[in-house]
Amino acid sequence: MSGNDRLSDSRGNIAAGLPHYQAASSRREFLAGAGVGFGGVALSALLAGDGLQAATESVNPLAPLPSHRPGRAKSVIFLFMDGGPSHLDTFDPKPMVNIHAGKPLPDSIERVITPMGVTENPVLASPRKWRQYGESGLPVSDWYPHVGQHADDLCVLRACRADGLNHVGSVCQMNTGSILAGRPSLGAWVTYGLGSENQNLPGFVVLLDNPKEPPGGARVWGTGFMPATWQGTRFRTGSEPILHLKSPESISQARQEGKLSLINELNRRHLASRPGDTELEARIASYELAWRMQAHAPEAVDLSQETETTREMYGLDQKETASFGRNCLLARRLVERGVRFIQLYSGSGSRWDAHSNIEGNHSKYCRETDLPIAGLLTDLKQRGLLDETLVIWGGEFGRTPMSEKGNGRDHNPYGFSMWLAGGGVKGGQVIGATDDFGMHAIDGQAHVHDLHATILAALGMDHVRLIFEHQGRPERPTVNEGAIVEQVFG
Repeated sequence: MSGNDRLSDSRGNIAAGLPHYQAASSRREFLAGAGVGFGGVALSALLAGDGLQAATESVNPLAPLPSHRPGRAKSVIFLFMDGGPSHLDTFDPKPMVNIHAGKPLPDSIERVITPMGVTENPVLASPRKWRQYGESGLPVSDWYPHVGQHADDLCVLRACRADGLNHVGSVCQMNTGSILAGRPSLGAWVTYGLGSENQNLPGFVVLLDNPKEPPGGARVWGTGFMPATWQGTRFRTGSEPILHLKSPESISQARQEGKLSLINELNRRHLASRPGDTELEARIASYELAWRMQAHAPEAVDLSQETETTREMYGLDQKETASFGRNCLLARRLVERGVRFIQLYSGSGSRWDAHSNIEGNHSKYCRETDLPIAGLLTDLKQRGLLDETLVIWGGEFGRTPMSEKGNGRDHNPYGFSMWLAGGGVKGGQVIGATDDFGMHAIDGQAHVHDLHATILAALGMDHVRLIFEHQGRPERPTVNEGAIVEQVFG
């Protein structure tokens, strides 16, 4: 292996799964370590000060790393509609649904298992009006008119598939590749493989639009069996998006700096006699990042620096769009500052889950997200950032054509839509298809593993070569499966 293969690089000790304990040393080894260890730390600091050695070279697991191959995207913004948006009513028009409204699905359409069992409910009509946008003529419903203006930048995957029936397993799979908890999230894999371009901010940031977490909680942006170094950092809304970062007013800047400097010195002395202790290295790196964030994070999240025109572009001047718009604008600011992976949740806590009154539910959440998403795409393009930023829209699954509770739709992991834009993606195209009722993916199927492989490919990462060895087994982000959807890139 070569390049950025994770079994042979500078983080090989982590990838190799070495035991997290220190073997007993002899008196001679102790004296030798005491005699030269501290001097080595001092020499490293002096060299770093002279620019001859990176200050965090041996202890910073978030240091930037080369990709496996050239990639167009440098960052990812994942717009996650928590609860499962209806593809039939947004990006995959199905006239047959209205023709057969009130009737059972035709016998030619395979019956499926939903959370309510094998459903025999009648087909539910969609009152959406559709329009073809841009030179590509890509159809988008009246629930997303502002996003439709960017049709020529969108690549719609209409034949996505997943394995879970409920929210906990499905949200887990869309984030980690598996319906079972315990695996690293996609954002963690990205920061593990590429590090972070900004050493003063987290490499992986999560933004929620309300206090409630998605199903599975923080595990869906966690690191599973990896060290916690690469997990997502959740930013809160309000004046203090990162908890416990701001020092008390009674603590001066000089005093705080002195305290952290002493802690860091003691940790490095401890590390000098324990080479290869990756857990300790990660802890030191987290302290150092926290100190740097105290100086840099407040500026990064200060939206008052934006012009009124920009704030209006994201809908910050409107009550309905202000919350999600604020997160979209913050995502753009983080991308500008080199944050690698940003995930925005809309309706966090499965609020897109429209088992009843889908008209009221989706009208609300589409209205909350339409203008901010369009503003994000416009702003990224105006600033020359869209080409190097991969934007993804979707949820954990889609919805059924059959009714649920009279005027809602049930979960559908068998065929649903997601779209990608920027980051080397060829826009203005539709890939794959579902059947006439939007129940099953029938052409150009893209499983969650394929989607993850494609996202990694946009970043220049090979999902087969990106490896973390756990308990003697080489683990990959796509669970040893998946294929790149090459048509995405033209």
